[in-house]
Amino acid sequence: MEGIHRQFPRLSRRGFLQATGAAGAAAALSSACGAGGSGGGGSDTLRLLCEAGGKAELTRIAQLFTEETGTKVTFIELPYDGLFNRLSSELPADSLSFDIAALDAIWLPTFAEVLRPLDELFTQAVQDDLFPALVAEAQVGGSFVGMPAWTNAEILFYRTDLFEDAREQREFEDRFGYPLAPPTTWEQFQDTAEFFTRGTDLYGTDVKGAVETEWLAHVLQAGSPGVVLDADNGVIIDNDEHLAALRFSSDLNNRLRVSPPGAAQLDWGGAQNLFHQGKTAMMRFWAHAYPMVPEDSPVHGKVGVAPMIGGEAGIGAIPGPWYLSIPEAGGNGDVAADFIRFAYEHNELAVDSDLGLAARKSVVSDFAARPGYEHFAALLPTLDARATRPRPASPKWQQIVDDVLIPTLQQSLASGADYAALLATAREDVERLVQ
Repeated sequence: MEGIHRQFPRLSRRGFLQATGAAGAAAALSSACGAGGSGGGGSDTLRLLCEAGGKAELTRIAQLFTEETGTKVTFIELPYDGLFNRLSSELPADSLSFDIAALDAIWLPTFAEVLRPLDELFTQAVQDDLFPALVAEAQVGGSFVGMPAWTNAEILFYRTDLFEDAREQREFEDRFGYPLAPPTTWEQFQDTAEFFTRGTDLYGTDVKGAVETEWLAHVLQAGSPGVVLDADNGVIIDNDEHLAALRFSSDLNNRLRVSPPGAAQLDWGGAQNLFHQGKTAMMRFWAHAYPMVPEDSPVHGKVGVAPMIGGEAGIGAIPGPWYLSIPEAGGNGDVAADFIRFAYEHNELAVDSDLGLAARKSVVSDFAARPGYEHFAALLPTLDARATRPRPASPKWQQIVDDVLIPTLQQSLASGADYAALLATAREDVERLVQ
């Protein structure tokens, strides 16, 4: 599928990890098997295909699995684009250099027909300990085809040096009539962003025109039953909730002017740089970045986190999970299934890694109570919120993102943009892609 190999439009996952400081350390762990992996694997060897930036989440799990079972886990580590290309070339041809693969969530619908069902692993107890959106996303065509290994979501980052300043608190309450605190609603977010916008030296927040996830999170917060497509793959991109979310997001730039110039081209890395430079007071960003504020940043040690903001439907977010899956044609499927079960049981080991993420609610909850894991305390209610939902299970999803969603967002940030007209055009474009 054209374009499906990028999770973060305009910034590849590799580029995103570099921007957040995780890629270098992850690459240092690449000695197990490099980018090769051809040749057969036996019952005493398990070949695990993964993306370089996520290998660290699985390394300690693999080591313990080897210690307890005697089965050696050999990593086949590829760049993000290379991983998708390897899957695309090998899975349909049944010519496999791997026994198990870590898949980006958006790939599950593309490869579901050639993946082994994992229904026996998804007991009720397992499902109860996974976030609902992850359980839903793991199912394609009525079968579970991947077990979540870790997940992420956007939460609210804010500068504690500003929010905890007594003078700022007095002036905010005098102006808006309620105490200054990390915002929980759209209205509070707008008020707070307006308050902290101080010319070109400081802006209240950012607006990211080059990525779609943030707008889609607001769509869910507005109460939409899904984003872009409904459960039956009907196009809903022009419903009232999509329009309300686009107006909220784009008006931050167009009407309120609380974001730095260049919003149409701003991506994850650019937004993070602005926050680290002290140019923005708040940032909606992926939770894993909380411990990664550089020591030489003017905001180092001055960053707080809170759950993602909410609209009429409350908190809502788009999760960013990766799943462990088994090729149907693989000859080592039972051992691979044992590893996936083991990875679920020892999911806490994934936290001691570069990205430091997990998938189980119990693991996130346990770490949320520990110092240094404040982002887990914000992530837990965000991922568990009723409005939090996965992206549509469509093999055309990344093409929809690249060809429709990003251009629509960028056009919405132009002066005088007609939001309703843009979504009407977007509906026609999405319908052409999915028909």
